[in-house]
Amino acid sequence: MKSKILSIVLCFSFLILLPSCKRKKLTEVVEVPLPSAEEKITIGQPDDVSAIEGQFSLLKLPYEYNALSPSIYILTMEMHYSKHYLTYTNNLNKLVIEDATLIDLSIEDILKKCDGSNADLKNNAGGYYNHSLFWEGMSPKSGGQPKDTLATLITRDFGSFEVFKTQFSDAADKQFGSGWAWLVVDKTGKLQVTSTPNQDNPLMPKQIVSGTPILNLDVWEHAYYLDYQYKRKKYIDNFFKIINWKKVSERYEEAVAKK
Repeated sequence: MKSKILSIVLCFSFLILLPSCKRKKLTEVVEVPLPSAEEKITIGQPDDVSAIEGQFSLLKLPYEYNALSPSIYILTMEMHYSKHYLTYTNNLNKLVIEDATLIDLSIEDILKKCDGSNADLKNNAGGYYNHSLFWEGMSPKSGGQPKDTLATLITRDFGSFEVFKTQFSDAADKQFGSGWAWLVVDKTGKLQVTSTPNQDNPLMPKQIVSGTPILNLDVWEHAYYLDYQYKRKKYIDNFFKIINWKKVSERYEEAVAKK
């Protein structure tokens, strides 16, 4: 009788333990492999980037990707130059091949034809020109305030450099969505601040302020979001630490000479 009872107890114990063994198997820890070295982000060099053969070439970046840090960090610069700018350049070259009326025209002359009837041309010609101007308008160990003629003209047309800085910063900060802030020379030779949406610029027809751009700031999110997230104002403030005022002054002289 005792042996029979013992057998029943052992069988019952086995039935109780069986589900727990199954549950143990289901909760085993599985090791997940880490990414290999080949999968990690790598940063190239500006000189490694080239556009497809065509009428327009990439502007050679006049500094390394990390040269503008901490105002603009290396990954933002690399993505912006080698991905976004390259795409606009390639697309523009393809459009020129498809339209014989654009062959041998300068980028400025193409922009003056961008009345909105051809959205692809407007976006890609604008993207190419706007970025080319943007790259040259910055340099490491620069910033501060302009000197000589440009400094005098800013005081003449805005009242002071601080007033100009406030107006330019406001134009960049208040541009809703993607776009650009600009300092331009209008047809009378006066300096004006304006902003444009998307890849529009003051050389195109039907702009609120028309003129020759001498300085611009990209406020598309891809230009600053990796570094500043939603803090566009901080990005704008730091832009003034890397403005290449020497280049801006040269552009002013060139714009006046063409009038």
